[in-house]
Amino acid sequence: MKIDRKVYFYGVAIAIVLVYGTVGAYLLGRGNNFNVKINSAIEALYFTVVTISTVGYGDIVPVTNLGRIFDIVLIISGLSIFLSALTVLSGEFLSSRMEKLYTGLSAPEKRRMKNHIVLIGYDTTNALVAERLKGQRRNFIIISGDKLMIDSLRAKGYPAFLADYTIRAEMERFELSRATDIVIDLRDSSKTVYVVLVVKKLIKDSTRISVIAYNSDMEMHLADLEINKIINPITIAADELTKELDRDQDSGSAKKPAGK
Repeated sequence: MKIDRKVYFYGVAIAIVLVYGTVGAYLLGRGNNFNVKINSAIEALYFTVVTISTVGYGDIVPVTNLGRIFDIVLIISGLSIFLSALTVLSGEFLSSRMEKLYTGLSAPEKRRMKNHIVLIGYDTTNALVAERLKGQRRNFIIISGDKLMIDSLRAKGYPAFLADYTIRAEMERFELSRATDIVIDLRDSSKTVYVVLVVKKLIKDSTRISVIAYNSDMEMHLADLEINKIINPITIAADELTKELDRDQDSGSAKKPAGK
């Protein structure tokens, strides 16, 4: 899992402060720098956490100038790091939540939208394509206008998003210009044509568009739109079945005795 750079940086910084405080308190605590001796790493860590958190129980107190200087550095560095981490990370969280509120996409989701496959619509073909892409752990998203379907898909772990794919402003959120492939699978012929026109305004020449056409009328309307691939699953099934029937017939003819 990829760790955000800010989380990593502040995690390391906090660890350094804790190590500094624990090691320093242990070494100084074995001398006469505190009102009591610190004889274990647990006691040193306890002193460090209590000091940084400004709880200040008063059970362990520096009594020499060296101990006080160590404590001042620990307090300043510890508070600075913890407050900075809290401010930045909480700001990042709120920013992510606000972005998702307004766009429907979180920051990590937007970062994934590069060299991705976009499935628009979730009819029979795209449903099977999505299942296979998920099994192959490919980078893809599903866009649909059906909220119940999106909720169901997200519950199953699919990267599915709700949008009106006929509105250009909504489709711009999904970085179609950075997609490698777009597969449109909608039953409605007129809506399919309209979505193709919207998509073509948002992509680069290198992005491939495939459209599922469920009838010859849809194929005819799509023919002039310069689409990379138009797939009619019904025609494909009929062609395959016809070939199979022809092979069976040829095989039957070959088995007939000569002269019969």
